[in-house]
Amino acid sequence: MKKLPLLLLFLVLPALAEKKIIYPPEFRPNAPFSPGVLVNGTLYVAGQTGTDLKTNKLPENFQDEVRTCLDRIGIILKAAGMDFSDAVNVTVYITDIGLFPQMNEVYTTYFKANRPARATVQVAGLVGGAR
Repeated sequence: MKKLPLLLLFLVLPALAEKKIIYPPEFRPNAPFSPGVLVNGTLYVAGQTGTDLKTNKLPENFQDEVRTCLDRIGIILKAAGMDFSDAVNVTVYITDIGLFPQMNEVYTTYFKANRPARATVQVAGLVGGAR
């Protein structure tokens, strides 16, 4: 019996993975990315901002922006049959680390117990002027 070369095995395994695109109807069509991708029970959520899904505008209030961002993530989670308790890792990008306490106030209302691992990174800018 012939053995498959190791390289061929690595090329075949990803093709066997079940991949499902998560595209809730609330999200605008034809975006250059998928809001979520579910592969073998693991959901990968695209980065989200706090823009309103209908108006595409950012709220004036920073905490409302965080809330809207997390609500968008919640829509993706729900479409994949999950909720915030299923999250295992979160990366937060923020343009002003001074806003960290305000972000955390809102964040902890979504992730109440058994919170996921998290990193928070200050960045120079985000898409559309998001903070």
